[in-house]
Amino acid sequence: MLHSKLDHIAVTAPSLAVGVEYVRQALGVTPQAGGEHPRMGTHNYCLKLGEKIYLEVIAINPKAPVPNRPRWFQLDKQDSDQAARLATWIVRTDNIQAATSASPVFPGDIESMSRGQINWHITIPKDGNLPLDGVAPTLIQWQGIHPADTMQDLGCSLIRLEGFHSEVEQVEAMLESIGFHGDFSVSPLATGQQPYLIAHINTPTGQRQLCTS
Repeated sequence: MLHSKLDHIAVTAPSLAVGVEYVRQALGVTPQAGGEHPRMGTHNYCLKLGEKIYLEVIAINPKAPVPNRPRWFQLDKQDSDQAARLATWIVRTDNIQAATSASPVFPGDIESMSRGQINWHITIPKDGNLPLDGVAPTLIQWQGIHPADTMQDLGCSLIRLEGFHSEVEQVEAMLESIGFHGDFSVSPLATGQQPYLIAHINTPTGQRQLCTS
């Protein structure tokens, strides 16, 4: 039987500075430096949100070579004047091959990635887009160290994550197929309405929210 849990949420931004300031303004804390993703030409900052849960701010690394494929998390579609936003969420699974095969929503091809001493497998669509506009999760399986284990605790924790989409049944079917358990709910939208996410987060100054739009 498959088991999966919420691993992290991803904030995309036109630059790391913009993304970090967005989180600082929204949550009142500053994420810590992460590292670079050589295969994708991106880099990140991170914020611990629980024992093995965190927030990732990710952006194109202007100093890295341009990859010979679309970048993940739709970052190639990020305009320089676009605001940072909560783009998607990532689910940790104990068997990424089986979970990918079982999912009725194709999360993408399984790729091997690394950042410094941290290694993992992750699903990435060939076109770099987000499954069901980011309301369906990306799948990940860590190889050894979990990033949150090395992060400073700044007093923030994820309470719950909400998704809104016109195809609720697809999202729910995917989560059931991968054995997901966690504080996530999905609510219906009318056809044509833009899907979005809301993350409810406890901070040292009270409960705050991050949203897609």
